[in-house]
Amino acid sequence: MFVTSFLISLIMSKTNNFVFKSLLIVAWIIFVGLCIEAGGLIVNFLFNMFKPEFVPNLYQGLDLTQVYEDSKRAFFSIYSFILIISILKAYLFYIVVRLMHKMDLSNPFNDFVARQISQLSYYTLSIGFLSYLGRHSVKNLMHPGFDLGSLNHFWADSQAFILMGAVIYIIAVIFKKGVAIQTENELTV
Repeated sequence: MFVTSFLISLIMSKTNNFVFKSLLIVAWIIFVGLCIEAGGLIVNFLFNMFKPEFVPNLYQGLDLTQVYEDSKRAFFSIYSFILIISILKAYLFYIVVRLMHKMDLSNPFNDFVARQISQLSYYTLSIGFLSYLGRHSVKNLMHPGFDLGSLNHFWADSQAFILMGAVIYIIAVIFKKGVAIQTENELTV
């Protein structure tokens, strides 16, 4: 009986480590991809302003030169939302990667993990709300003849980010309470 439970716990710990390492690799891949996307969008932004003839050949072909020529305010407003959202997504996964590197699975309830999960919730909620605002701002800024439908993928998932941020916030509160209980128990013993 003891040998069986020992073997099961050994297998589970190796499986958990494998899954955790696999998720860390996936988080790194997503982080690098989001950094490339943010960098590409920054380059597109600069080319939109200074060399608009190259824009269709750049990253995602995000050509807003017609908007720039018609209304610089609308151009900067739209691109500000796009850049801020993409940079926040990259930073969100930076926090995830940093959390996964420093988290100790044998003792997950500590101040660092609680702070990181709180930050994850704040950034996720920020992405969701900014995406929502961006989508509605673009709808209001649209002029007849402008095709801004190619921008929808930047804020199509705003509700998902808001919901995910709320769930992560609840988890952060639970982790903070777990840290407080663990600290209290350590002081009692």
